[in-house]
Amino acid sequence: MIALIQRVKQAKVEVAGQTIGAIEQGLLIFLGVEREDDIAKMEKLATKVMNYRVFADDNGKMNLNVQQVDGSLLVVSQFTLAADTGRGLRPSFSGAGTPEQAKGLYHAFVDYCRTQGMAVETGEFAADMQVSLINDGPVTFNLQV
Repeated sequence: MIALIQRVKQAKVEVAGQTIGAIEQGLLIFLGVEREDDIAKMEKLATKVMNYRVFADDNGKMNLNVQQVDGSLLVVSQFTLAADTGRGLRPSFSGAGTPEQAKGLYHAFVDYCRTQGMAVETGEFAADMQVSLINDGPVTFNLQV
């Protein structure tokens, strides 16, 4: 399971011209599901995302997590993160999770974060989405479990 996380000042996702999810300070999370992923991996990744220290403390060091700065999460499913780009000029998606598996784990990720007390906004699974953000830093990390 893959989470591309970006520290943002604000982010939003639109579908058909309508904003369906928006946050101020927090993390924009692009979530990709691979064939071998399951609930255990999802919980491990969600815990890592919520506790990953990417926000500055009083000394300007990245020592605080999103919860410690009262930030929010905007979680967007992104199938293309599971692409194999190692060969040729066209990505292969043979390692990506099935749509049913990915949808289930995506929703489980969102629900798990909410049960941990996080404010979570979402995109729409498998929709054509337009994502806007102001990346704070920029700070971007690729987390995998």
